[in-house]
Amino acid sequence: MSGFVFPAETFAFLAGIAAHNEKTWFDANRALYDKGYVEAGKGFVAELGPRLRAISPGVQFDPKVNGSIGRVNRDIRFSKDKRPYKDHLGLWFWHGDKKGWQQPGFWFGLTAQSVQLGVGLYGFDKPMLDDYRQSVLHPRSGKALLAAVTAVTSKGPYQIEGKTRKRLPKGFTTDPDRLDYLLHEGLYTGIDLPVEVAREPGFTDLCLEHYANTWPIAKWLLDEGIGQ
Repeated sequence: MSGFVFPAETFAFLAGIAAHNEKTWFDANRALYDKGYVEAGKGFVAELGPRLRAISPGVQFDPKVNGSIGRVNRDIRFSKDKRPYKDHLGLWFWHGDKKGWQQPGFWFGLTAQSVQLGVGLYGFDKPMLDDYRQSVLHPRSGKALLAAVTAVTSKGPYQIEGKTRKRLPKGFTTDPDRLDYLLHEGLYTGIDLPVEVAREPGFTDLCLEHYANTWPIAKWLLDEGIGQ
């Protein structure tokens, strides 16, 4: 069983930045950020990343800020929300030679209240969306998608997400059991857990269990070459 446990400083920082999302508080609590966000994030990535390769040998990770660890600063240039900082620790484990959100991968989010684990692709750009739709339509890959969905949903309370359209795209139709997937503009799944689990020994093992259960969705995307 893994011994990694997020330290008290992680939860103190996340609760504090959520309640006091301002530079004055952040500057006064820089040591809390360094230990609870940066150092804790590095430690968790260094432990989880190699073990994810038992699920997907090609997964990539980098235990540093702007690697697998998301920056705490928000990009507020084009946002109405002017809060300068994120209120969560976000981690990303990707596939492919270049890090980015346009390859299927594993994500992790930790707030003061909850843990979010997920796999897949949150949104497709146009070329990816075209490839995805053709894969849904093709008899072989379409059936493989349904098998992946069944493999995931049979193992726990996982929902298949990414359906954003209310109407089928013009000119597209397929068998009734696959129609719903033509309404998707992303394909991902995961689970939200109470934050208490991140305080307990065996947390990495718990994450790996959920990642293994949900992996068939991201594997289907990889097998179809979507996002590569």
